[in-house]
Amino acid sequence: MSATIEHSSRPLSTQVLLAPGSRLGIFLRPRMMQMYFDLIAFTLSFAVYQLIRPLVLSDIRSFTMEGYMVIALMSCAYWSVVFWLGGLYRDFYIRSPFDEFFTVMRHTFLGSAVVFLAIFVTSSPEYQSNPRFVFVMYWLVLFTLVCIGRLSARQLQRRLREHGVVKIPTVLVGSVARLRELLVDLHDEPAWGYDVRGIIVVDENVSTPHGLPGPILGGINDVQRVMAALRPREVLVTMDHTDHDALLKVTAEAADEGCLVKIVPDLYEIFSGQARTQQIYGSPLIEVSPELMQPWEEFAKRTLDILFSVVVLVVGMPVWLLTALAVRVTSKGPMFFVQDRVGRMGHVFRMAKFRSMYVDDRRGPTWTNENDPRVTPVGRFIRKTHLDEIPQLWNVLKGEMSLVGPRPEQPFYVDKFTEMLPYYRRRLKVRPGVTGWWQVKARSNPESLEEIQQRLRYDFFYIENMSFKLDLEIMVRTVFVMLRGHGQA
Repeated sequence: MSATIEHSSRPLSTQVLLAPGSRLGIFLRPRMMQMYFDLIAFTLSFAVYQLIRPLVLSDIRSFTMEGYMVIALMSCAYWSVVFWLGGLYRDFYIRSPFDEFFTVMRHTFLGSAVVFLAIFVTSSPEYQSNPRFVFVMYWLVLFTLVCIGRLSARQLQRRLREHGVVKIPTVLVGSVARLRELLVDLHDEPAWGYDVRGIIVVDENVSTPHGLPGPILGGINDVQRVMAALRPREVLVTMDHTDHDALLKVTAEAADEGCLVKIVPDLYEIFSGQARTQQIYGSPLIEVSPELMQPWEEFAKRTLDILFSVVVLVVGMPVWLLTALAVRVTSKGPMFFVQDRVGRMGHVFRMAKFRSMYVDDRRGPTWTNENDPRVTPVGRFIRKTHLDEIPQLWNVLKGEMSLVGPRPEQPFYVDKFTEMLPYYRRRLKVRPGVTGWWQVKARSNPESLEEIQQRLRYDFFYIENMSFKLDLEIMVRTVFVMLRGHGQA
């Protein structure tokens, strides 16, 4: 029933394969190809702009050849950063040509506006005539050449996939009938570039599937083992829409192994609010665990984490020292309570809080109940105002946590909840946070299965709607929660 699997230790990011005998390597990766064509477009746009401008304007500043080369290199570097921050170096096959067209138009327009505003402000008056015309002329040249280059890269990449030069290692998971349909689609769409390495059949009542080409790697209980061994770049799932539990199990285990999971569209209602639709050459697939934020948002989020943590820790140092002293002199024990927590991708780290409870060495993993008698008088105040969380900003600086995200849980509870709900580990795809959507919406510790599911709904809402704007909203809400003293005592 199952084929022998050899372990693959290659990182996920390197698994866009080339056909045997090809030596082009990294140069044929979609993102790199986009970048090469963009660099050509950036360079040509600067050259074309310099050729056109003397024909319509007389106030031309002269540069040496070395000066032109320096400005051209600076232009390439600037636009590369702008495009990267705008998410334009994600694989283009998940973006329709029209989406890409409007995204390029928006980013080139805004980027050009920034450039010419800086030039206008810093230039002397004799070089400031017709600034709007100069801006529009440069933007149109840049936009046109970038679009031509990206369409060329798209067509070249499509040809390479159609002819099997570039392949994406893929595993198929599903029921026999649905797998047959998917395999027909894959055969009819070679431009997708999927290289099927094996199939996992989830039907319990099928012992020998017929009509399925490729090795049968196992059943539904073998998903995690297969993913850990083969490390496919993508997993395509096609199952009967009524088998909710099996779908959740498969997608959770595959995503937990770092695989990009895509589901056939008619299962979308099952993952309502937990998946995003992606277009692959015009054919929609539902992607689970996609890149959740634009690169500029990830950069802004991390920058805010660092700046906010440094400012709060430094400026508030007298308050934190007084808080630590109050904890120390009002009850026996250390100033800090340090505990193992599970972070992004299952990484276990040590998280610190100001100690708010009497020391009890016999106490195992547990949550604090409302009006818990173990809470000290000082601890009751710092818990209500969330001041006990301040030492976690050190974890934020180290990159183990973020200001906003799902709360990090103890390893004991992660294992416990994962047994109850296999998709629980999906919340480990992002950095845990000091505060989060659940903290500003609900403030009780979940104990029953229903309460855990409710908390997961809050966590998944945040994960699937992650944005810099949402982080700012949660931080503002957190301030009001702190001022109202709604923390659990």
